[in-house]
This record gives sequence, C-alpha cells and structure tokens, in this order.
Amino acid sequence: MTESTLVITRSRTQTIEVGDFQFSPDFSEPANFLLAYRMKAWEIFKKLPFPSETDEAWKRTSIKELRFEKFRLLDPSSKVETNIPESLTKPLADDIHGGQILLSPGRATITLDSDLAALGVIFTDLEHAQKEYPEFLAKAVEKTSSEAEDKFTALARALGTCGILLYIPKGVKVEKPLHTLFWAFGEGLVHASKIFVYLEEDASVTYVHESSSPNNLDGQSIHTGIMEVYAGPGSKLNFVELQSFGSNIWNFTHERVSVDRDAEVDWIFGALGSHVTKNFSDLNLIGQGSSGKMSGFYFTNQDQHLDHDTQQNHLAPNTTSDLLFKGALLGKSRSVWQGMIYVAPNADKTNGYQANRNLVLSEKARADSIPGLEILTDDVRCTHGATVGKIDIEQVFYLESRGMPRKTAEKLIVEGFFDPIMQRIPFNGVRNRFQSAIEEKMNGY
Repeated sequence: MTESTLVITRSRTQTIEVGDFQFSPDFSEPANFLLAYRMKAWEIFKKLPFPSETDEAWKRTSIKELRFEKFRLLDPSSKVETNIPESLTKPLADDIHGGQILLSPGRATITLDSDLAALGVIFTDLEHAQKEYPEFLAKAVEKTSSEAEDKFTALARALGTCGILLYIPKGVKVEKPLHTLFWAFGEGLVHASKIFVYLEEDASVTYVHESSSPNNLDGQSIHTGIMEVYAGPGSKLNFVELQSFGSNIWNFTHERVSVDRDAEVDWIFGALGSHVTKNFSDLNLIGQGSSGKMSGFYFTNQDQHLDHDTQQNHLAPNTTSDLLFKGALLGKSRSVWQGMIYVAPNADKTNGYQANRNLVLSEKARADSIPGLEILTDDVRCTHGATVGKIDIEQVFYLESRGMPRKTAEKLIVEGFFDPIMQRIPFNGVRNRFQSAIEEKMNGY
C-alpha cells in the first residue's frame, strides 16, 4: 500500500461583517499566461469570505478596523512621486550587487550584471517576464502555486503585474548577491506584489528582498503579497527578507519555500515596520536530504501588531529544519508567533527544531508564542520551545554596580538577547540594519 503526502493547509475562513473592496482589477490586456493566472485568482477571491477571528490562524489578529470600501487601486495614469530613500538601495549582503530591481506600482528599474545574463540568469519584473520569458514564468508559477488560498492571498495573485521573476539555470553559481526592493507609496491604496524564485538543479544564489514604504503617512493602506520559491535538487539559496513598511500599512503575505532533494535554504527574516502584519511562512521540504533554516528577527513599538504563522513541513525522508525567531516589544505593541512542525507518514529520519523567544520591555506590551508538533511517523527527532520574559533586574543591577547607566545597561541586555540571531546572519549589512533598529527603538524606550 502506498501513501501520498500533502502539505497541510489551513481551513477556509468564516464570514464576518465587514465591508468589501469597491474596485475590480484591469483585465483589458491581450490574452497571456499571467492574465489567465490573475483572472482565475480573481474568481477565487470573489468566492472566499474575509478571515474571521473564529479561525484558529486569525483569532489573535483582527481586521475589523479596516475600511475596505474606502480603498482604491492606483490609477496607472497618475503622476505620483516615488522617491526611494538611498539607504534602502545600498547592498546588504556584500559590497556590490550582481543585480538590482527597484519596484513600485507602475515602475521598475532593473540592472543585471552582463556576465550573469550571459549565463542565462533571468532577473526581471513580471511585466517584462511575461513579454520576454513567458515559458520560464509559467514554469516557476506552475511549480510553486497552490489553490489553497485565503482571501488576501487570492487578491495578491489577482492584482496587476507588480512583481519579480528570478530564475537560475542548472549548475549556475551566482557569486554576487541579487537585491530587490518593493516601495509602496500613497494613502488609501491597495498594493500587491508577487515574487517567484526558481533554482534549477545545482544552482546557487544569495537573494535579498525588502518591502518598504514612507513612514510619514496617516491614511490606511494595504499590502498583500505572495512569495513562491523553489530550490531544485542540490541547489543552495541564501534568502534574506526584510519588512520595513511605514506605520500606516496593513500587511498580509503568504510565502512558500519548497526545497527539493539535497538542496539547502537559509531563510533570514526581519520585521521592523507596518501597523499590522499577518504573515504565513511555509517551509516545505519535499525532497529526500533537503534542509532549511529559518531565522527571524522582530522588534515592535507603539501599537504595532505582528503575527507570524510558520510551517515546517517535512514531506520526505532524511530532512532537516531549524527555526529560531526572536523578538522584543515596547509600548502597547503585540507579537504573535504560531509555529508547526509537520512530519508526513513517509518522512522517516526527520530532524526538526523550532524556538521562539520574546523579551517584553513595557507593561502594556504582549507576546503570544504557540509552538506545535504533528508527527505521523516514527524514527524522528523533533523539539520545540517558547519563552516570554522581561529584562532580568539582577543583570541590570550588576551592570549598574559597574558604573553603567541604566538605559545603557538595558540596551546592552537587549543586544545580548538578539545575539543568537545575529550569529546566524552571515552578512554585515543585514546585521547592521537590525542593530540600528535596536538602537533606534531603544532610544525611544
């Protein structure tokens, strides 16, 4: 008797009384693969209800304050200033980019090293991908996409062509990091982004993606995004993802990384911004001998609410996953982390680990940490853990007794708390960004 394995999916949501968007996407372009993909997603979107707090995945994150009927899509003919801060365009993973894409609604600035282009590396936005590389775009989409959607995921698929295709051919080793930045400007808008990454067998690359927006806007805006990554047999992907949205952004994202036979993925995630974030991150180990590491950093203040839902799905034998998320909280902010290690019936010799550590720095801040295991076979090694705590007063007293001011002592303790995450990050630029965020938020503590 043979058994089939499926990636576990979350149940569909229940209806709640909220408004609805008063717009429809533009489907007037000539027929093509991406248009058909978007139209199918729009039909799924219209049929699905909005998430509800009765859903297990959404019970700690409410969308009741969103005024859906007031949101609009950006008019393509509008002249909107999209100045991107220079600090966001600098290399984070090395001294130089092998390629960079600066992406905003209706605009993409693309650079790629000519040597990489000659090797067959495709690094472009979705509009150009559909025109110039439709067969590669179709291959990436069909390999990674799933119809197990929630309403926001379906919306991200349906809206526009704002997104990225990164395709690394078989055996190509990209030495210089590639960098993309999505810049969401304006108020009262719905932004959507789609990222597709496909590594052929024995390929390797370091890819840095950041989502950001101005931080001086008042009116609500929404970003809904998907990220679909496939690492082929024997490939290696270093993937750095940063979220630094402004305080008016409600951010809804669903990300899936599928790792094939003997491939390795090192996924580093940092969340610094947004008003509300609901993020689903799925690591699917689909090939024997595959491995994935997930390292997460978040630091909240004021009334930020960050909710991360992670899945480590072991779907083949001899697979390894390792997750460590660490966060600190100030003000009235709240973090939610809900994690699951799933081991399929045929996934013997699995080694899975997950841990979430939280440091609560204010009386009104709150951290929810919910680890989980679902193991359907024997001969595995899976462990998990979670902690929520405050700064150790004895540590503060010790440092003060050595002449250190209290604020400096507390800052040093917070830096020490995050050190295990910093040690997992091989890139000075990323570490510096996180350390700058620690200093900036602690200065307001």
